[in-house]
Amino acid sequence: MTATAVLFAQSSPRDRFQFAQQSTELKSPADFLGYELGDRFTEYERSVDYFQYLAANSDRIHLEEYGRTYEDRPLLLLTVSSEGNMARREEIRDRHAAMTNAYRLGKGDQDAFLNEPVVTSFSYNIHGNEASGTEAAQQVAYELAASNDPALLNALEESVILLFVCINPDGRNRYVSWYNTVSRATGGQEPADLEHHAPWPNGRTNHYWFDLNRDWVWGVHPESRGHTRAYQQWMPQVHADYHEQGYDANYFTMPGTTPRNQLLPDLYEGWTDTFGMANVRAFDEHAITYFTRDRFDFYYPSYGSSYPSVMGAVGMLTEQGGIAAGLAVETEDGYILTLRQRIFDHYLTSLATIKAAARNRRALLQYSLEAWDPMASKAPANAYLIENDGSEFLRDFIDAMLLNGVEMEVTTERLKAKAEGFRSGETEDRSFAAGSIIIPTEQARHLFVNSLLGRNLVIEDSVMYDMATWSAPLAYNLEAYTLNGTIQVDTEPLQENPFRYAGLVMNGTGGNPLYAAVIDNRQRNTPRALAAIWETGLRVRAAHEPFVSQEGTAFATGSLIIMAGRNLEKQKELPELLNMIAAETGVTIHTFASGRMAEGMDLGSTRNVPLKKPRVALLVEPPFNTYTSGQLYFLFDQEVRLPVERIRISKLQQTSLPKFGSRYGYADLNDYDVLILPGANRLTEVFKEKALAELTEWIRRGGTVVALENSALFFTKEGKITDLPVKSLPRDRDSSAMVVAYADREDYRGKRNIPGSALRSTIDQTHPLAFGVKPEVFTLKFGTKALTPNLNLQTVGRYLEDPDKLLTAGYAAKENLDVLAGNTWAGVQPFGRGKIVYLLDNPHYRMFWRGASRMVVNGVMWVPGF
Repeated sequence: MTATAVLFAQSSPRDRFQFAQQSTELKSPADFLGYELGDRFTEYERSVDYFQYLAANSDRIHLEEYGRTYEDRPLLLLTVSSEGNMARREEIRDRHAAMTNAYRLGKGDQDAFLNEPVVTSFSYNIHGNEASGTEAAQQVAYELAASNDPALLNALEESVILLFVCINPDGRNRYVSWYNTVSRATGGQEPADLEHHAPWPNGRTNHYWFDLNRDWVWGVHPESRGHTRAYQQWMPQVHADYHEQGYDANYFTMPGTTPRNQLLPDLYEGWTDTFGMANVRAFDEHAITYFTRDRFDFYYPSYGSSYPSVMGAVGMLTEQGGIAAGLAVETEDGYILTLRQRIFDHYLTSLATIKAAARNRRALLQYSLEAWDPMASKAPANAYLIENDGSEFLRDFIDAMLLNGVEMEVTTERLKAKAEGFRSGETEDRSFAAGSIIIPTEQARHLFVNSLLGRNLVIEDSVMYDMATWSAPLAYNLEAYTLNGTIQVDTEPLQENPFRYAGLVMNGTGGNPLYAAVIDNRQRNTPRALAAIWETGLRVRAAHEPFVSQEGTAFATGSLIIMAGRNLEKQKELPELLNMIAAETGVTIHTFASGRMAEGMDLGSTRNVPLKKPRVALLVEPPFNTYTSGQLYFLFDQEVRLPVERIRISKLQQTSLPKFGSRYGYADLNDYDVLILPGANRLTEVFKEKALAELTEWIRRGGTVVALENSALFFTKEGKITDLPVKSLPRDRDSSAMVVAYADREDYRGKRNIPGSALRSTIDQTHPLAFGVKPEVFTLKFGTKALTPNLNLQTVGRYLEDPDKLLTAGYAAKENLDVLAGNTWAGVQPFGRGKIVYLLDNPHYRMFWRGASRMVVNGVMWVPGF
């Protein structure tokens, strides 16, 4: 008897969780795959085959590939409707997209739109190990293609249904491939069994260990850019995002809990209850346990459940218990939860949502029309203005806005207006140069614009599922302002990003022999150019101080200097290499026939620092945070293109064993120059006596440690490597504060924490750690600790001294702000011949909070040489 036969004999999930039978020649998933859904996990490639089969054999389904993953897997969107609607699919799509601007059209156009089909979309399997989603999508797609049920046929007439069948194929493949190799023939229902404990990094994340359900807005990854573009083409009225949670949890369906985005239409909550009740009725009929109005909030707008809401749809979440459940698992109350049930539950709610949307077609179209109308906005801002100050992350900001269909304008003349500054929070008369970017709120995506660009949103609750702020101008550290009054200025539409890195060589030799080439350090891609220089084998130095050429071109401290006389073996090919580096990295390179500068040190100054290519190790696997590890992995692999070895901490701990070496997979600390530590707790349990001594001695001999988040605290008094003191809020001493009612404890802890809030900080730009960083950045704070400045610590990033001006956006109690004010979050401490780089706040959180992200790169590539 097979493993699944044993399981089904015990729990009879097929009898209880039956899919509707269809009398059609179209093959069901079971017929096509050769097994019943729930008997095993389906490899993504086989699911793709099935979706292609359905599209090829049904007039109700259209399949398109909207992108490719890092591992080159196709990203698929199925569009499903009646044969009549499918015949004019593109017309319906284009009409929906155009009607976002219905407020600019006449009432006749709006009334005509109310006769169109409602667009209902679904996103499945954005977390790879929440694998029941794509399984359910196969059955949903089949029934939509094959069913003759009158209610479903009516829904197909009234609807266009979009199925994003698997948002994260790479993560799903990682989990499914592993699980199918370890499942037991006798059924592994016991929670302690291996099959319920996937090895790190498991399948939740994408190739670069990112949580794609935080990237809908920012489009850092191809999976996100693809589905966001596809979504923008349709602008649905309803979207349901499909997830799984821990297997002991019952099914969650809408509505959710606080905090809520207060800018959403008043009708939003009622609509979520309408769809939630449709699911509830289906669950009641099948005796499936569920809950609503608890645990999950939709405050952060870059979830798959909240992004649609700020785009004028009813965005919703479903959460099936099931992470790590495998084919079957015994839950905490002795119930056997099967994959078959998980698939069935998602299938059930998918169909319930489709039918509910169809029943409410006209009202939902009206909801979107009203949500797209900027006259309904609850926000006071008339526009947001971004100064074009040459900021390195302005390009990223514009890309994100264009990805999401935001209308922007560029001023063609100077603008004088009363404006509220994002840094100071003060409103005053200001003058802005031509070339400034204006994002008006009088546009269809006003909900998105105000939710993403507002300096600070109202927060109902200090306990939240994610972060407390995400304001894009703060994240990209831009010079931004809110304009609340009337704006009178000439502008041009901004429809494509003007800030592209072309890459060129500015020849200043005048036909004379090349003496040196210089790359200014303020360019976004200077680190990538340095990595390319190292790859070519060229010797390079970094400028010890700013300087100005004879032609009047200014160069910043840390700028790269390539001396022809120090690269004689490559003298003939040097011009060609410089052109290649400029073209590949997008930097501007200046060439000179003389090393004499007009101001500052000459190019040949011995005070300019040689930069040697470091061998870098990034420690990964628990206790190191997977997401922070992935951000570092992505930063160096995709952006900088500097080789960084990902070393499992379990392998580094074996360095003292004489019988093992690197050729057996064990890493020797002495083979590396720089060690990067992502955020981690309990490092004292990892680096015990001998390992701690080895690490300490390695630093003393000249190694550089770059430690992020809680890992930075390990190199303070808390970790006993240095005596660097840590500043934090004292524990409660008052007995009245020690007595907190059980029901109030979560709220009490939430108020004492800082859940991802924007704090103002000043930067010492003269320090190598801060090369390329503005003099002030908004740092994103999780937690309540800081480093105490002292003479041994080179403070580089410091919280603003005035606690009343420290918090820019999000939530932080005054007592925490008082503790943090004036203290250090980024710095360097010399340690013997080595260095410890402290980055207590993650400077590139999710790769969208970018203001100080150059610090990580500097810590690896510049700081060791200075």
